[in-house]
Amino acid sequence: MKKFLLLIREDLERMQNMTETELQADIAKMTRWAEQLAGSGNLLGGEPLEAETRYVKRSHIATDGPFAESRESVTGYMLIQAENIETAAALAASCPSVQDNEIAIEVRPLMVHE
Repeated sequence: MKKFLLLIREDLERMQNMTETELQADIAKMTRWAEQLAGSGNLLGGEPLEAETRYVKRSHIATDGPFAESRESVTGYMLIQAENIETAAALAASCPSVQDNEIAIEVRPLMVHE
């Protein structure tokens, strides 16, 4: 099995406009999906992320990220294991928030050092 990082990307404006009830419903939906991944043996870990960020380059540290015009940000990550990237992408596509077009998930294989 290979390891993959799932980067969860969300529209920050959508998140800021959510009511507490909507936020809790979103959290519950993602928690149920994570529990399904854990039950199948695919989930290795993950956490939500705060919206605050710093983009660090040698010449400066920016507080608005690499793309100031971007309204999307990485709001969480999951580490999973799957046979290949196609299977990992299929697992990401099974996320109800992806299916509801509320988030996007970037699937990245971890580099293997031999």
